[in-house]
Amino acid sequence: MEETEALEGVIPHSVDFNLFKEPARKRRRSHRDWQFQAFPSAEQSALKEYEKLECRTRRVLSNTYQKLIQSVFLDDSIPSGLKYLINRLLALIEKPPLEPVYVGLLGITGAGKSSLINALIQQAMFLPVSGESVCTSCIVQVSSGCCEQYEAKIHLLSDQEWKAELKDLTKLLHRAEQSQEEEADTWDRDGAAAEAARKLQILYGHGAERRRYEDLLRVKPRGRIPNSRTITLKAEEAGELSVKLDPYIRTQRRDWNGELAETQIWPLIKYVEVILPKSALIPKGVVLVDIPGTGDFNSKRDDMWKKTIDKCSVIWVISDIERVSGGKAHEDLLSESIKAYQRGFCKDIALVVTKTDKLHLQEYLRERKMGNQAIQSQREAILQRNEIIKLQRNRILKEKLKRKLPADSKVLEASDLVYTVSAHEYWQQALLTEEESEIPKLREYIRKRLSDKKRRLVSKYVTEAFGLLLLTDTFNSDESLRTDQLNMGDLRRFVEEKMELLEKAIEQCFARMEHPLQTGVQVARTSYRHILRACLVRSRGNQGFHQTLKAVCLKNGVYASRTLARIDLNEALSQPIYDQIDPVFGGIFRDGKATAPALMQHIDTFKHSLEERMAEIGIRSGWKHDGYKRSFLIQEMSAILGGLESHILRRKRKIYESVSSSIQNDLKPCYEEAAQITGKKACERMKDVIRRGVERQVAEGMFERAQERMWHQFRQLKHGITEKVKSSVTTMLTLAAPQGDGLYKELADVRSEQKEMEKLHRSLREVAENAQLRRGMQDFLLRMSPSKAGPHRTKL
Repeated sequence: MEETEALEGVIPHSVDFNLFKEPARKRRRSHRDWQFQAFPSAEQSALKEYEKLECRTRRVLSNTYQKLIQSVFLDDSIPSGLKYLINRLLALIEKPPLEPVYVGLLGITGAGKSSLINALIQQAMFLPVSGESVCTSCIVQVSSGCCEQYEAKIHLLSDQEWKAELKDLTKLLHRAEQSQEEEADTWDRDGAAAEAARKLQILYGHGAERRRYEDLLRVKPRGRIPNSRTITLKAEEAGELSVKLDPYIRTQRRDWNGELAETQIWPLIKYVEVILPKSALIPKGVVLVDIPGTGDFNSKRDDMWKKTIDKCSVIWVISDIERVSGGKAHEDLLSESIKAYQRGFCKDIALVVTKTDKLHLQEYLRERKMGNQAIQSQREAILQRNEIIKLQRNRILKEKLKRKLPADSKVLEASDLVYTVSAHEYWQQALLTEEESEIPKLREYIRKRLSDKKRRLVSKYVTEAFGLLLLTDTFNSDESLRTDQLNMGDLRRFVEEKMELLEKAIEQCFARMEHPLQTGVQVARTSYRHILRACLVRSRGNQGFHQTLKAVCLKNGVYASRTLARIDLNEALSQPIYDQIDPVFGGIFRDGKATAPALMQHIDTFKHSLEERMAEIGIRSGWKHDGYKRSFLIQEMSAILGGLESHILRRKRKIYESVSSSIQNDLKPCYEEAAQITGKKACERMKDVIRRGVERQVAEGMFERAQERMWHQFRQLKHGITEKVKSSVTTMLTLAAPQGDGLYKELADVRSEQKEMEKLHRSLREVAENAQLRRGMQDFLLRMSPSKAGPHRTKL
């Protein structure tokens, strides 16, 4: 099925849909200023105008749809062109107004993600924070809505998902026939087995870590677990919801006697949604995502961890000031964000350095060898260190990105790749001002992302709707039936020629991967032993590593933890291939600059050539009303392009991951064999099984198979693009051709809707021009006036 995956949602050329479906009624509230309070005044005015344009466009489309449906309701022979238009109208009416902008905060335990979110939403201590080694237990999504209450939804693992994890946890903890060496082999306090034991103790009480899987199945987990597997919490005040929410998202919480709280069920939690009331700081449409750790032992949660990262259009790698200059976990998360840029929807990456107020002045001066020089205060030292860190980390981050991405990637043009923030100083302002804490700067960044996205989507929506209404109006026109208006045969031949050129261009575009992919395979074959040794050998021996390696094998080569660095043998073995292909892969799927090697540039070239040919035919034929058809066809080509872009973004993740997933699939038997090993020297025996398995698979062509599987995914994408373009263009040309014998003569008159849509299309240009003028004036005034004090803050 995947080989011939259709591009649903691009152009509904199928006529199997229920044409008489009522469009879903949108619960659209009347326009309220609070939706735009998070924006400067100039931006508020522009967004209000865009909102009005979108609402009016939906109303025009809905009226047109109802008229057409009523006029054909009793007609058994509806022309295919009209079916196409009705389907397109319905799709546009029901299209969501705005997909959320996901901002992912990716960081290890204690990095300050929750404190940063609390500052951004202006609610001190809303999400639980602690100076101890306590971390958020799951993914937490925070957004603002239109409700008056605070609300949280805790989504739990299904019964089947938990049973699968429970089986793995008990396998990890129960090792039969242990040797004396293994009995003395202590567990790491933060290791795989220790974490597994904590999870079972939380849910089933002390001693649960020693019980069998079958025994635990008969025990009901502690805590309230609804049948719906979703817990909803509501509160009038932020503090009230915070108290209710705390037990669900802390990994540990103890009462006054030191006992674990009875209400904790965090091992069962998949993710948490928090919806704030209308906010004057974080606009509706922005979702802040706290992504803890480097993954999760539970397969479903770990898969969600990666998918959540991939759907974020912005990723902030969070690192506190004391760990920003080193640490494997920090580097792993930075690498994970770059991979997300390659395979997902990410368009911006930044490093956010937290807790910058932490500085011992005398130590800082001594380290800098400054003695009694100019800097004498804590504040001056903090500001100086922030600037130094920005310069250093910005250079390091850019160098890392350049090694993985094309040199002209849009993310490399960002003026700010590093932010130095202090949530503590944002609240206290003992050393730094509100602006110097850089919390307002991050808020402004979020607002701009949402504002730009809103303008782009509304512009595209109004333009697409205008194209549809133009063609719809011509169905009642006599001129639309004149058979000598369009030389369809010539246009069809032209499209066939251009389709052949497009297919060849896509092949050449993908062929650029051949050399780096082949080189990567060669490097992988020569370096895999060294890589495997680095993954399996620990400097302190096997102490505390036995259970971790067992966890790696149970999860087919991957051990993900909220507290430790991620271990992925499959990605490690495939890294030499990715090191070679990353810049080329990024060039093929680049976003932003349209350059010759990019896939979308070839599709754009095809689109523009077809538009030019239609314009030539129009001039030669003296198009009048059928000039509307030309405009419609051009708009539909843009719709195809947009749909293809979404399809390519979805498919590129599968292409990118095909190398490591291929290696994982080939090594699965040896992982399963190693996971069964118990008894004397089990850790070394597991390592031997993995080594032999890798050696055998490499000898049998493991890396070459990974190469071929990636090529297979590229071929699937090429086939999907060309087939969809052919199908959609054929449908449009059929629609543009004369329909004959007045089939549309009795349709409802929609000329009034067409005229209104024409006015809206003109207004769109005026709104864009006025918004640009307002922004210019706002920037000028800001430059000419001193910064204003920030809004009043309230603490819980």
